[in-house]
Amino acid sequence: MDAGETARTSEPGWFPRWQPYFRLAVRFEVRPEEEIGPRMRALGLDPGDVRHVVLTHLHTDHVAGVGEFTNAEVIAGRADWDLAQGFAGKTRGYLPHRWPSHIEPRLVDLPAEPHGPFERSMEVASGVRIVATPGHSPRHQSVLVEDGETRLLLAGDTSYDQQCMLDGAVDGVSPDAETALDTLRRIREACREAPTVYLPSHDPESVARLEARQPVPA
Repeated sequence: MDAGETARTSEPGWFPRWQPYFRLAVRFEVRPEEEIGPRMRALGLDPGDVRHVVLTHLHTDHVAGVGEFTNAEVIAGRADWDLAQGFAGKTRGYLPHRWPSHIEPRLVDLPAEPHGPFERSMEVASGVRIVATPGHSPRHQSVLVEDGETRLLLAGDTSYDQQCMLDGAVDGVSPDAETALDTLRRIREACREAPTVYLPSHDPESVARLEARQPVPA
């Protein structure tokens, strides 16, 4: 799920200089060996063996490495894809001109198929389901994986960390705070229904929780 950032962010001109978000609000420091392809290979995993890549949303730090997955079906939300295109997409902070040209994602509109508290969902493989978690972006989506007696919620940018989710704290990027709050409420409900390991992308504790299969506390 998701594909991380590229080391090319350090190159002059990689980000549009006129875009205030990239000029004033964010800094990326990624070394070549920290990109998703080299990191996977260092762990003995081949990106070419990956069958599905689900993009939670299309901000650059989640999609820049997608070109590594040469044999995968890339799945993206249609509404987010449409918002990210062209010059209008650049004004919203997307970088559509940096995405690999050979990637043709499967664009999905999640059907009105409830899964627990999530109103929309779609199964992509046995025990692997995309669920609608809008807020951080209009059609942000997460991936719910059945893992024995627990579930893994690969949650993208639904919150910065687990405590923010528990506190109902919306990040400063979400364009729709009410929708984001509702998504956090649904995630908490899902965590009450079954043991769920919550794994947002930017939480420094996500790796430890994954390794320990540590669910959200009751």
